[in-house]
Amino acid sequence: MKKIRNALIVFVIAFAVTIIVGASAYTVKPNEAAMIIRLGKIQSVVTETGMHFHTPFIESVTSVYTGDIMYDIPVSDVITSDKKSMIADNYVIWSVTDPTKYYQTLGAIRGRAEERIEAAVYNATKNTISSMAQDEIIAARGTTLTDMITKEANTDIKQYGIDIELAEIKALDLPDDNKEAVYERMISERNNIAAGYAAKGQAEAQKIRNETDKQVSILTANAKKDAAKIEAEGEAKYMQILSNAYNDEGKAEFYNYLRGLDSLEALAGKNKTLILDKDSEYARILYGE
Repeated sequence: MKKIRNALIVFVIAFAVTIIVGASAYTVKPNEAAMIIRLGKIQSVVTETGMHFHTPFIESVTSVYTGDIMYDIPVSDVITSDKKSMIADNYVIWSVTDPTKYYQTLGAIRGRAEERIEAAVYNATKNTISSMAQDEIIAARGTTLTDMITKEANTDIKQYGIDIELAEIKALDLPDDNKEAVYERMISERNNIAAGYAAKGQAEAQKIRNETDKQVSILTANAKKDAAKIEAEGEAKYMQILSNAYNDEGKAEFYNYLRGLDSLEALAGKNKTLILDKDSEYARILYGE
């Protein structure tokens, strides 16, 4: 009987130890922070991954995910500075950066956090859009508009221990009643820009053509001038040769004979037959008289 009682005591003690150890052990996962809470107050925040222990029954553990979270915000109507209505569809990427603030202000409840984020991003989007004309907003879509909205939204949300890494408009559309008018205006503006580029291109092309024509005229004039100079020099050389030839009586007679033959050839033409009077000048040339 005594052995049974001792065994029962050991079992109860082991069971109690198991319960106590199980109640005191907790695990911290990657991208997670565990807050040790005693009587509603945070005693410590553990971020090191692995198994840890706390005082059971007196302390409790609340875990908070600290990685990136994407939240899709419902679409909303916004008004531009020139009183044009637009429809903005945003999404955000946010994370918990201060688990203590997050617990103290929002009770570490994700739903409450996203309610605050939705309000902050809506206000930031509304303020940003209302400070710009519709044309400016269309031109600034992308990084510029995203940076402006993200920066303003963070000023309202950091008090909750969370950070908005990105607040981006994934779709910025126009109401159906004024889409067509805006698109027609955009098409007209693009056509005007294209016409301006075309006119500028034509002006540049004409300028190039004029410059080319000028250079061609200069080159042609210089070539004609050089050709005339060469021709004059050749003529002068030719006359000099003739002059030298006629200075010598023997050479003069020979050149006269050759020139006479040339003129006879020209006179005979294609028939190659020429009838001469024996007393003519050409006959004397042929006879060498």
